[in-house]
Amino acid sequence: MSIFLIVAAGALTASTVAGVVAQRYRKQTENTARAMTAGDPARAPALIRRYGCAGCHTISGIPGADGQVGSSLVDLRQRVYIAGVMTNSPDNLIGWIVTPQTFSPRTAMPATGISQAEARDVAAYLYAQ
Repeated sequence: MSIFLIVAAGALTASTVAGVVAQRYRKQTENTARAMTAGDPARAPALIRRYGCAGCHTISGIPGADGQVGSSLVDLRQRVYIAGVMTNSPDNLIGWIVTPQTFSPRTAMPATGISQAEARDVAAYLYAQ
């Protein structure tokens, strides 16, 4: 019986440590995304829903954001290019979100009317995921 308690305690400790490490990583990633974009990722989920991003894109952490029209935005921070037409940088991503036709005139992505400040928030969210 005592070996069971030792194993259970070890498993609980390992689980707790893993949770703390994951939480620190998420916080570090979020802080980096804020610094890169000058945006607030906490405001992005409402903006993503308001501007219809979720209808076309799969976006992690956004319920119902499982669109298949545009590319998946999961792990966007790890990609080299945005929309296959420009390097992945905060300024390019923010510009793309605001006026995609500036970068690719024939893109299917619409100009939604999102402001530069709102696009910074969305970019911060995407880089934080």
